[in-house]
Amino acid sequence: MKKYFSLVLFSHSIFAMPFALIGFFLAINTTQESFNWLKLILVVLCMVFARNSAMAFNRYLDRDIDAINDRTRDRDIPAGKIMPSEALIFTIINCILFVAATFFINTLCFYLSPIALFVVLFYSYTKRFTPLCHFVLGLGLALAPIGAYLAVTGHFNIVPIFYSITVLFWVSGFDIIYALQDEEFDRENKLHSIPVLLGKKNALRLSSVLHVVSAIAVTLPVFYIEVGWMYYIGLIFFYTMLIYQHLLVKPSDISRVNRAFATTNGYASVVFAVCFLLDIIIRYYI
Repeated sequence: MKKYFSLVLFSHSIFAMPFALIGFFLAINTTQESFNWLKLILVVLCMVFARNSAMAFNRYLDRDIDAINDRTRDRDIPAGKIMPSEALIFTIINCILFVAATFFINTLCFYLSPIALFVVLFYSYTKRFTPLCHFVLGLGLALAPIGAYLAVTGHFNIVPIFYSITVLFWVSGFDIIYALQDEEFDRENKLHSIPVLLGKKNALRLSSVLHVVSAIAVTLPVFYIEVGWMYYIGLIFFYTMLIYQHLLVKPSDISRVNRAFATTNGYASVVFAVCFLLDIIIRYYI
C-alpha cells in the first residue's frame, strides 16, 4: 500500500477533506438530521476513493509527459516503481468502490456519482487543450462540501454551495501558482496552463483575484447561518494564508512555490475546518 500512497500523494487529501467535513457537520448542525457514524465513514471513504482514482489516473495518463520533465521524472510510473497497468487497475478499483459507497449513502448521491467521477477524471485531459485546466481541478475538489451535505440531507442548499465556490476559486488560484514551475516545459511541449497563456506576472495577478473571490465566498455563510467567534478566527486565518502564499511567490522568484502550494494551503483548510467544528462545539455543547 505504501507505493500506492506515494502514487496518489495521499497527504494531499488535506486540501478537500476538511471541506467535506465542513459540509457534513453543516448539514447536521443546520437541519433536523441526526449524526450517523456510518454515514460519516462512507463520506470519508468517498473522498478517499474519488481522490485516489483521480490522482492515479492523472499519473497514468501523464506518464510519458512526466518522464521527460526534469521536475517529475522521478514520479512512481516514470521511475518504474509502479507499472502503468497497475495504476490503471488501481484507478478502476477506486472508481468502483466510490460508486459502491454512494449506493449506501442515498439515491441522489448514487445517481450523481458518475458525474462526480467524470469531473475528477476529466481534469487529467484538460491541460492538453485548454488553459482552464486549473478551474476543472478546482471544480473537482469543490464537489467535496456540497457532496458531503447531500450525503446527509439528500437535497441542495445555498450555504454548502458557498463553500464549494470557496474551494473552486481557492484551488484554481493555488494551482496556477503551482503551474508556474512548468511554464517553460508546458510551452515547449504545447501543453496549456494560465502561466503559459498569460506569463508569470499576469498569472499571479489572476491567482490573486481568484483568491479574493474565494475569501468573499467563505465569508458569505455568516449571513445565512449562526456562527460564533471561533468561526471568525478561522476566517481570519484563511484570509492570512491566502495573502501569505502570494508573498512567498514572485514572478522573479518561484523557489518557494512548494511551500506556498502544499504547506500554506494545507494549514488553511485544516485550521479553518477545526475552527468551524470548534465553533459548533462551543456554541451548542459547552
